[in-house]
Amino acid sequence: MDLKDSSVLVTGAGGFIGSHLAEQLVRQAAKVRCFVRYNSRNDPGLLRMLPRELQQSLEIISANLTDPEAVRNAVEGVDVIFHLGATIPIPYSYAYPRDVVRTNIEGTLNILLAARDEAVQRVIHTSTSEVYGTAEYVPIDEKHPLCAQSPYSASKIAADKLAESFHLSYELPVVTVRPFNTYGPRQSDRAVIPTIAAQALTREEVYLGATHPRRDLTYVSDTVAGLIAAAQAEDVEGETINLGYGQDITIGDLAERIIQLVGRDAELVFDATRIRPPASEVERLLSDNTKAAELLDWQPHVDLDEGLQTTIEWIANRLSLYNPDDYVTGGG
Repeated sequence: MDLKDSSVLVTGAGGFIGSHLAEQLVRQAAKVRCFVRYNSRNDPGLLRMLPRELQQSLEIISANLTDPEAVRNAVEGVDVIFHLGATIPIPYSYAYPRDVVRTNIEGTLNILLAARDEAVQRVIHTSTSEVYGTAEYVPIDEKHPLCAQSPYSASKIAADKLAESFHLSYELPVVTVRPFNTYGPRQSDRAVIPTIAAQALTREEVYLGATHPRRDLTYVSDTVAGLIAAAQAEDVEGETINLGYGQDITIGDLAERIIQLVGRDAELVFDATRIRPPASEVERLLSDNTKAAELLDWQPHVDLDEGLQTTIEWIANRLSLYNPDDYVTGGG
């Protein structure tokens, strides 16, 4: 499917990955409708950081995914839906599981129902590697068992299964894409790389929780390319596809690498307030991206050092957006 001149809806367009996706879709000459969470300031989130000429090409709808009427109005007339809208911070999900469940499950149901009734040509449902829980084997392929180690991951497993059920029950053309940890410019300091970088750029000490978990990190442009490939590839309806770099690193080693790239002396300091409940900590995530290569002709192109350097430089030029003194549990 050629997305040029196609009408596409991006939910969660005001967030980190969503804003990059919306930008790339506009650059590919798609007609982009952005669904962002309503707020009284009429703030479109990170879409405000796009070049002015690109912002003017976007149609922005401010509403809530839990409102069926708003979702149906947003879906009307679109060819493709990229469903990224979700409440995602894991620490937030410990405190407010009901909000996470409503947005991530009920919101996904509203998207699927509207897509079915409006005969949308394809829905790209965005999952997360968190649904796998701690790896039982590595690399993790799409057949790996699912394990809900947080209310957030439980909500995403349920959303994934709803998407699967709509494909099997109604033949809805859904593709589930499962990104591993994505990073890059615009990411908030609720995520590990920005929180390390912001501290290393401004402080003599970098506070972290557990440093032993291992993560597979994918630069945002590669994740976006995978999402778009999932919309364009033929005969992938009903598939679930990992998007991960295929290498992992401990959080401790990642912090040391960021500090080295920043070029300042900083000491790692343990902060117990950043520790997840013991049984909730996902110890290791490492992607098998074979299926993405075979079905989507996708492979990551940005290695970790290149991606970290670009991200650090972006943060360094926008430190006012970050608060290295506080541990952020929410945000986009």
